[in-house]
Amino acid sequence: MPFKGVDFYRIDDLLSDEERMVRDTVRRFVDERVVPIIDKHFEEATFPSELIPEMAEMGLFGGTLPEEYGCANMNNVAYGLVMQELERGDSGLRSFVSVQGALVMYPIFTFGTEEQKQKWLPLLARGQKIGCFGLTEPDHGSDPAGMETRGRRTNKGWVLNGTKRWITNGTISDVAIIWAKAEGDIRGFIVETKIPGFQAPEIKNKLSLRASVTSDLILDDVLVPDGNLLPNSSGLKAPLMCLNQARYGIAWGAIGAAMACYEWAVEYTKGRIQFDKPIAQFQLVQEKLAHMLTEITKGQLLAWRLGRLKDEGKLHFSQTSMAKRNNVRVGLETARLARDLMGANGITLEYPIFRHMCNLESVYTYEGTDHIHTLILGEHITGLPAYK
Repeated sequence: MPFKGVDFYRIDDLLSDEERMVRDTVRRFVDERVVPIIDKHFEEATFPSELIPEMAEMGLFGGTLPEEYGCANMNNVAYGLVMQELERGDSGLRSFVSVQGALVMYPIFTFGTEEQKQKWLPLLARGQKIGCFGLTEPDHGSDPAGMETRGRRTNKGWVLNGTKRWITNGTISDVAIIWAKAEGDIRGFIVETKIPGFQAPEIKNKLSLRASVTSDLILDDVLVPDGNLLPNSSGLKAPLMCLNQARYGIAWGAIGAAMACYEWAVEYTKGRIQFDKPIAQFQLVQEKLAHMLTEITKGQLLAWRLGRLKDEGKLHFSQTSMAKRNNVRVGLETARLARDLMGANGITLEYPIFRHMCNLESVYTYEGTDHIHTLILGEHITGLPAYK
């Protein structure tokens, strides 16, 4: 089914010509290249790596970074629209692009040396190198300050030991941004994955994000040159700054998934005849559709305003938490309501509903769980941190 768009409050009128052009370009890509193949990849638990060169050609990797490093230098609203359209296709695809840009290229750009930027950013922008971000550990998710990965300085460089878990792109990555406690502080390291002692076994048997590669990272006396330390990374604030970039993309992406589910629900209920009329004519069905459209519209406005604040340099991380928390909830609720309206047909891969619903269960948890974002907002409101 060709996507017609969901824009009840004419948000298109709030976008520049360039922002609409970026959105429409990625929308066509998703409709023509992603939608026809993604169900098969989800069913077989494979990532559509054949799409990487095309996404690189469109400038989707590190999209907001400067042109001097081979990036598109788009504004944050345009980047958000990219995330919206990619997740309208599949959360796994948006996750891939988000990790490559927000969690690999962003820390190199923000905390790295000019030499590191010149070496890595053009390669990552062209998709010639794939990256991952190693922060979460088997026993430390919401409390990254408790990480057990360690970096020890030697006369040959840094020796890293530890294990990371739930790492998107890990098995297929050429480079990993690894966070470790080193000399009493949390530091970031650029780790080339072919180095001795580095392993990235893929996590199998997932029921969510199946069209995405998720891995463990095992570092056993991995020797990293001094030149691979991100010199301006220091303390927990550095990886959290990276996560805030990724959370921004999720706030847009989850609404994209909701838009897809909503449109399918509308078309299905208009065509499904029961008791001699389309079920879209029944009051209970219309109430659900009205609720879905209202919540999607509110989420779109949250994301748009968040992007404008980010472009103006006025964004506070708690505002990102509000948008991520709200919009993932909207996405998940919309998928569930759409599944309800489509009955048993809603659980098959003939339609994208259950795939989106399964994916969004993970999005609800990663890049800060719903609970953590609730507490970030709670601390902002009261000044009292409940998680310390």
